[in-house]
Formats: sequence, C-alpha cells, structure tokens
Amino acid sequence: PPQKFNVTSYGATTLAIITVEVFVGMWINAFIVCVLCIAWVKKKTLNSNEKILLLLGCSRIWYLCLTWIYRFLSMIYPNFLQVQTIRQLIRSLATFFNYSNLWVSACLCGFYCIKIANFRNSFFIYLKVKIDRMVPWLLLGSETVALAISIFISDLSETLQRNNITSTCQGNFWEVAIRKDIHLFSTFLLSGFVFAASFLVVIFSAVFLLFSLWRHKRTMQTSSMKDLSMDAHIRAMKSVLSFLVMYSINFVCLVLTIIYATKKENIMKLLLYIYLCAFPAVHSLILIFSNPKLEKALLKILSCER
Repeated sequence: PPQKFNVTSYGATTLAIITVEVFVGMWINAFIVCVLCIAWVKKKTLNSNEKILLLLGCSRIWYLCLTWIYRFLSMIYPNFLQVQTIRQLIRSLATFFNYSNLWVSACLCGFYCIKIANFRNSFFIYLKVKIDRMVPWLLLGSETVALAISIFISDLSETLQRNNITSTCQGNFWEVAIRKDIHLFSTFLLSGFVFAASFLVVIFSAVFLLFSLWRHKRTMQTSSMKDLSMDAHIRAMKSVLSFLVMYSINFVCLVLTIIYATKKENIMKLLLYIYLCAFPAVHSLILIFSNPKLEKALLKILSCER
C-alpha cells in the first residue's frame, strides 16, 4: 500500500524552513524600518512613499512574528492554543497584520501609479495633486477596515470551532451543520473580498502604469535627450510588475488556504505556509532595490561588512 503522509516529519521540516524565512523576512523589514526611522529623525518628516514603506515594514514584521508563534505553538505546544483567549488573540492579530500587509502594499502600488503615470483626465490630475494629503487617511482607513474585518473573522472562526465541539455533544446534527455552513461561508466571503480588493488595485495600477509608459515613450521617440520621467516610469514598472507576478502567486495561495482551511494537515497546506512566509521577505527585498535611499544604505552596510 502507498505510504501515508507523515505530518510530524513534514511539519518539523516545514517549521525549520518557516523559521529561516521568518528570520530573514524580519531582518529585511527591520532594515527598512530602521533606515526610514533614522531619516525621519534627521529630516523631522517623511514623504508619502516613506510613510507607506514604514507602515508596510512594521506590518510585515508583526505578521511574520505572529505567524511563526502560532505555527510553533500549534506543533510544539498544541495544548497551549486550547486556551480560547490566547488562541483568539494570536489569530486576530495575525489576521489583522496579514490584511494590513496586503492593503498597504496595494496602496503603495496605487501611489506609484498616481504619482508617476501621466493622464489628462481631470479626476486623475486631481488625485495627483491631492495624493500626498490623502495618503495618511488612506493608510488610516486601510488599518481601520483591516482591524474590523480581522476581529469579525476571528469571531466567526471561534464560533465555528465551538460549533465543531458542540456538534459532538448534541444530537441535533442538522441544525449545527447549517450554522457551521453559514459561519464558514461568511468567513470565506470576507477573506475573499479582502484578497480580491487588494489584488484588483495592483492589477489596475500595473495596467495604468504600462499604458502611461507606452504613451510617454511614443511622445519621446523623436527626442534624443535622456528623460527623467521615462526613468521614473521604468523604475516604478519594474517594482509594480515584479509585485504583480508575486501578488498573483500570493493571491492563488491565499485562495488555496481558504479551500484547504477545513481540511486536515497535508503537504499542500505546508507548501502554502512556506510560500506565504517567503512573500514578505522577497517583496521587501525588491522594494529595497527599487528605492535609491534604501539601496544605498544596504550597499553601504555590505561594503562596511567586507
């Protein structure tokens, strides 16, 4: 007979891989946060791009930390997570920082698009003029909505888990099963909305930037001078397109986590955990090399190490 999937051995291997990914991801995002905080202290202010990057770095540090804690406890000390208060707190915070990570990174793509793309539409021009004032409110709104949805989803998850427990103790399995399906559908619907909304922002930002770059290139074909706007377009496109590729894979993985949420531990869930923990580190590394200030600080540190 074929061998069954060994949860313990694969789980231990996955925990080791996730630990390395979390350590690298937290180091990379801590580097971003430190560089921006030092610049904040020196200049007494931050521009809109730096504000988004600072909040994104903090969100990813907490998300990676809480994800590792939950994974570690679920494997090494599973009884510790039987305490409802601790389990619900870790789940709520991890979900909140995950949604914050997704929406703030989507805000960064939208900011690049509005700031760099060139369109003659009056509404787009209005956004370009007002975007710096809008960024703090966009970030505040994103965090507030992410917090509200994470609390609601956490409450639904706890209710679903209590229904699973009571279904083994009560005789009315039909009524319990209906309530379970309703809570499960509500959880999946909210999670899918968060993933799809942020994914659409990234897609539209990439399409508008690509179209703007194409139009700008056509108008500059007769000029032999180096165009700074073209360089800004290309730099932003590299960042957004690389993020679009990663975000597409990340979106598929997030949808698969919803599909496999009700199933027992298997190889697919472990692979999804590995990728979702690697995503914040890889994308943050791309952001470092697409930002001249962060890239210069990193190269300076590496040259000092040599």
